[in-house]
Amino acid sequence: MWRKSCTFAAKFDAKEVIMTVLQLNADIYRNLATLSEDQSMLDKAAKYIRRLAKQMTDDSTCMSKEEYFAMLDRSEAQYARGEYTTLLPGESVTDMLRRTGYDL
Repeated sequence: MWRKSCTFAAKFDAKEVIMTVLQLNADIYRNLATLSEDQSMLDKAAKYIRRLAKQMTDDSTCMSKEEYFAMLDRSEAQYARGEYTTLLPGESVTDMLRRTGYDL
């Protein structure tokens, strides 16, 4: 799932991020190789990884890249039609959301 906004992701050097992912991947495989000597430990690791993967798919706050860009397109269209809300002086974001009908 794609979680980072474009501006957030743009702050990272792509080469640095890729190397981190590759290093993490290598570390995981190294540890799995160690666990493969004991069937019960390998079963525990597989069960835990399945549980982590299920959490990712069950997370209602996650959105795909396509959903994220569709949301941006809808927001831009609403802004173009003049349908937007601004913060009042001294108002917090939470107060503005409540004022516009969001139940927090």
